[in-house]
Amino acid sequence: MSLNKDSLKRYGNNISKNIKLSNYSWFNLGGPAEYFYKPENKKQLIEFLKEIRKEDLNITILGAGSNTLIRDNGVKGVVIKLGTNFSKIELVEQNTILAGAAALDRKISNFAMENGVSNLEFLACIPGSIGGAVIMNSGCYGEDISKILLEINVIDLEDFKEKKITNEKIKFFYRGTNLPQKFIITSVKLKGEEESKIIIEKKQNTLLNKKKMSQPNRIKTCGSTFKNFSEEKKAWQLIKVSGCDQFKEGDAAISKKHCNFFINNGKAKSADIEKLIKKVKKTVNDKTGINLELEIKIIGE
Repeated sequence: MSLNKDSLKRYGNNISKNIKLSNYSWFNLGGPAEYFYKPENKKQLIEFLKEIRKEDLNITILGAGSNTLIRDNGVKGVVIKLGTNFSKIELVEQNTILAGAAALDRKISNFAMENGVSNLEFLACIPGSIGGAVIMNSGCYGEDISKILLEINVIDLEDFKEKKITNEKIKFFYRGTNLPQKFIITSVKLKGEEESKIIIEKKQNTLLNKKKMSQPNRIKTCGSTFKNFSEEKKAWQLIKVSGCDQFKEGDAAISKKHCNFFINNGKAKSADIEKLIKKVKKTVNDKTGINLELEIKIIGE
């Protein structure tokens, strides 16, 4: 199925055909989106969703691309990336922040610091946008989204209605939630505690320095490839003890600084990264009996 000419004309500059998705992936990899849509606001998004339901097109939501491997043949259907109006951050109540789903985690952490709101320091260490962070229950250094989330606003793809879901109604687990794919998160409300900017900045810098010491930066990677199996058996430890840390596939390799970070050295294809993932996963299973689960998401064909 494809969008008719009237639909393409109606949404004008907000929709494009055959857009290179490699520009929206931290791996700098991936084929084209059949259709690529950036809504300006919720009203426009809902109207568009109703329109494309008639065409029976597959819908893929793309966040910041910080934990997504997009396959070389691209993505069929419509890829939706929320626009700048979904990136707003504001203080709505004491120690309470409302952020659009496309707002970057580090920007929320910095906003919280400037406004004297603590407990969001760890977000400075998490790449990507807050909408994706909620879905994944992202976290680091003993903190995660479940501890600071009050509620989310979503659009339900079944009835196109806006709905509010509180923290208590979401089941959180390690690097995941039970939120169904029929929900598109549009905004999140986060709760912290009052603290001085000086103390918050010190906490944030401590975490950022810790990250800088242990993780690679300024390279083409999507961060942690696999979830940790347990606190005692972290993914990087299992990869190293299984002798996988020197594995390569084409121009895809494993970071020397942190072997759970897979990297594109410049000329890799998505297929190379995926082959490397499968090779490491099989080797770790053969050597340790442990089946590593992916933390990154793989989309496309």
